[in-house]
Amino acid sequence: QVQLVESGGGLVQAGGSLRLSCVASGRTFSSYTMAWFRQAPGKDREFVAAIRWTGDSTYYADSVKGRFTISREYAKNTVYLQMNNLKPEDTAVYYCATDWVVSTTGPYNYWGQGTQVTVSS
Repeated sequence: QVQLVESGGGLVQAGGSLRLSCVASGRTFSSYTMAWFRQAPGKDREFVAAIRWTGDSTYYADSVKGRFTISREYAKNTVYLQMNNLKPEDTAVYYCATDWVVSTTGPYNYWGQGTQVTVSS
């Protein structure tokens, strides 16, 4: 089993920044991909960003390119999502996910509990 725990969400004004963290534990594999998704009220969950656990390949949704950066720290089994120039439309619950996937948008079998990000205008 794989456990994922997110943290770092909160309330921020438009234009501000937040950094989300996701710590993985349990049965983790070096070939897994780590990803961030988000779900706003009344909307479907959407892909935000992903990083291959090995190598430096990163992937982003068009809506966050140039503003968000995904990174990982091997020694801590942790993935980060640095979010800059936040907009009210970024308000959502952000989820961390991991699995061995071909497509970085999924499907993923392992999910965290989510962390709320609220951006005020």
